[in-house]
Amino acid sequence: MVYFSDYFNIDPEVLETYGAFDISLINDLPLFIDPFLLYGSDKPEYKILHDGILRYLSFLQSKSQRGSITDIEIESWYKFSEVKQNWLGFSLLGNSGSGLGKKFGRAMSSYMHVIFDDIYKEPISQTSHLEKAALFQIGVGKDNISDFTCNLIKSFLLEYTESFAKQFLQANQVKLCTVEKAYFNYEIEKWMAKTYLLPVFDRDYVILTPKDLLTKDENWINSNDLQGDFTGICNSIPNSQLREEIFNFYRTKLPPPVYVGKGRRRREKPIPQKDLATAINETILKFPEIIDYYIKIKEENSENAISISDQKVQEVETIFSENVKILIKILSKETTFYEYKQKNSYDEALDRIKFLKDVIENKDGYKLFYYKGNPIKREADLQVIYRLTWYSSPYDVNREVNNGRGPVDYAISYGANNKVLVEFKLASNSKLKMNLQNQTKIYESASNTKKSIKVILYFDETEYIKIKNVLKELELENEKSIVLIDAGGNKLSASNVR
Repeated sequence: MVYFSDYFNIDPEVLETYGAFDISLINDLPLFIDPFLLYGSDKPEYKILHDGILRYLSFLQSKSQRGSITDIEIESWYKFSEVKQNWLGFSLLGNSGSGLGKKFGRAMSSYMHVIFDDIYKEPISQTSHLEKAALFQIGVGKDNISDFTCNLIKSFLLEYTESFAKQFLQANQVKLCTVEKAYFNYEIEKWMAKTYLLPVFDRDYVILTPKDLLTKDENWINSNDLQGDFTGICNSIPNSQLREEIFNFYRTKLPPPVYVGKGRRRREKPIPQKDLATAINETILKFPEIIDYYIKIKEENSENAISISDQKVQEVETIFSENVKILIKILSKETTFYEYKQKNSYDEALDRIKFLKDVIENKDGYKLFYYKGNPIKREADLQVIYRLTWYSSPYDVNREVNNGRGPVDYAISYGANNKVLVEFKLASNSKLKMNLQNQTKIYESASNTKKSIKVILYFDETEYIKIKNVLKELELENEKSIVLIDAGGNKLSASNVR
């Protein structure tokens, strides 16, 4: 049982009609709530939620404006646990994230009176937006914005889920749950708990989320777009004097030109991306109204935000739900992938990878690693797919993120002395050679294990030749713990598990 509909015996069409995303109860899926979708929606209840976010920001701004915020106030007003019960977000194992701690609270509280100084009286954009905080280089990222948004609209999500539970779930599937920090009481300036009737899974409640609030990868308002179209945004500013001042300042922050070649071949080298980003950030700090003009452009294109987010949600549904269900069905019917043989963790993991390889290469499973004709090109997505297929096992599947040397994809263990590290990589990864050469030995040392498996997916002949050359150079051609999988469907080679 991988998905909400499986566990609660609900027809997925019921969730679709209700408007909720059919979450996985094994692992977070790479979606999050974009607060701009509240603003851009025609639904009155979403407009109310956006107004509620602005009200809370106004409250925080007023407190920040009076002077320094105490640690107790940061704890009370800024610090939130991640809303892990919605099973959405950036976690690559399970559904636990770091949430919003003191670091976020200090960053936000210190700049509230600067970032949101014109809340409710914006001279350029139509309104204020929470995402604005992530456009300044103050240590607030998109994951913080997502967590903050989810906490600020948590009461709506809880009511939305409670309504579904009362309509479609059985008495033994739900429970009265008291949820901390469910809503904010402005009279006593405190977050309050409230009790809801909610679905229960693994001794915790579950929260459903409307699909039309979700997106993948980036908020509609994001720093990558701001930097990527910086010149265009500045050119859209109607005040010619301000435009000239901005560009003059920007040019002073760029490094002097560097030329290569001689005579007719002499040319100016492109400015390194890092230097461009530094110049842009310094210009924005000097002229923060640039952000307001950027937000204005985004507001004027709100219909695109809704359309693009809908496409991204469909992509996640296809790759992580529909395709994974098909993959699980093939693995279950045509292999012994889900039969526990009481072997050691290395043999168990290697056997499962053999079955996965066979399905992908010989049973048309490669098709499940494509979306609209394009192959999966994010290792993080590949890792989540693997985690979802490993749902039925007595082995502990852990992500070893705190071993001091950075994350390995998965550590699969059956007891402290029976552990294997499994890494999934794409042949297109520019750092693959370095990873093969150094990384696993570091991980093995840090994780108290001497066993590891590398699984490398390639999608075409160029990638296959690249990885074969790397293995040859590193003298790893006959290493049985390195498994190549042809996910291109081209049958370029008989690259069996070695």
